[in-house]
Amino acid sequence: MKKSVAVVTAAGQGMGAACARELSHRGYDLVLMARSEAVEILADELGAVAVRGDVTAPDDLGHTLKAATDRFGRIDAVVANTGHPPKGDLLSISDDDWHQGLDLTLLNVVRIARLVVPVMEKQGGGAIVNISAFGAKEPSLTFPVSSALRAALSAYTRLFSNRYAHAGIRMNCVLPGFIDSYPVDHKTAATIPMGRAGSVAEIAKTVAFLISGDAGYISGQSLCVDGGLVRAL
Repeated sequence: MKKSVAVVTAAGQGMGAACARELSHRGYDLVLMARSEAVEILADELGAVAVRGDVTAPDDLGHTLKAATDRFGRIDAVVANTGHPPKGDLLSISDDDWHQGLDLTLLNVVRIARLVVPVMEKQGGGAIVNISAFGAKEPSLTFPVSSALRAALSAYTRLFSNRYAHAGIRMNCVLPGFIDSYPVDHKTAATIPMGRAGSVAEIAKTVAFLISGDAGYISGQSLCVDGGLVRAL
């Protein structure tokens, strides 16, 4: 029996690398993409295919997905992970920074979907999980670009689900709170009901569930994994 195949973007470190390790542990064949040589080191560790590239570059996304179909003949799942968009005071953020954020947090998913949907339709289904952020549900002035554009990503995810659920292609978002891939100070931790940052491993296990058959009836959702941080309904 052939293994399932997953593509993970921004997989060189942090949540992306944790997702790659978790999926490898669960028996997936992997294609990993990131800008730095860290992705090649991780790919060697996991027996995966590495592609150096940037999630904001359409050609790089195309090369990554083509590497998966060339090597394995199918793509069962995509984990669309990215870096962090620019920050700043709300009205001082430049147009260039807003456009960079758009490429980084929304258009990367749009572009991935355009490329992978024909593959998934042909094989009879698949799953996409977008790693977003808690600001999609509870906007923060500390992260204005992220909050606005990740809310748009949640809307796109719902639209995608409405359009492609009939084809067995699911899309969901994971909305991490404060995660230990970056330092979390005591003041910030005190705002989290669970009193601590989440771990990259906890995010990875949530992602692995959402792309698995155990989540086969879940699509179009934006799931907070934030220790109870978000109060919004």
